[in-house]
Amino acid sequence: MSTPSAEDLPHYTYEDYVQWEGRWELIYGLAHAMSPSPSIAHQAISQHIASQLERGLENCEECRALLPVDWKIDEETTVQPDNLVFCGELEKSAYLSKTPILIFEILSKATAHKDRTTKFKLYEREGVKYYVIVDPLDSIAKIYHLQEGRYIKILDASKESIEFDLGKCRIYFDFAKIWL
Repeated sequence: MSTPSAEDLPHYTYEDYVQWEGRWELIYGLAHAMSPSPSIAHQAISQHIASQLERGLENCEECRALLPVDWKIDEETTVQPDNLVFCGELEKSAYLSKTPILIFEILSKATAHKDRTTKFKLYEREGVKYYVIVDPLDSIAKIYHLQEGRYIKILDASKESIEFDLGKCRIYFDFAKIWL
């Protein structure tokens, strides 16, 4: 018996995606379930990230910290980053269509491979300036910066701090404050 190829799998669009119940992502026309629900540790780390981003952006009129929201890249790709920063005017729609400047993904057993490979390449291709992959088990955050169209790892942070240059704003982020 042969393994099905990508063309054998069902191919979906945003029109299909909005009809689904539960939490899903649509990447290159393939459905990815966002289940089971995030663990307590995952949610607590996400809250610590959100809180620090919110405080860091208090004096920035250009950028906003957001929790999971649909980012519709095209008709075949809609993702929900765990935490993100968006700079510019927010759209009056159900989703973002412009590229966030900073994305945090918190690894779980169910999403680790997708976050490290598929989303890494997707965010790199779409021009996300900073991508942070947070590993709650090892208390390490891998920080990537987009340079000349490629991600370059700038730091493995556990207790370190970094300043993210968001263009019109800068945000100081202390990774020691996100762990449980």
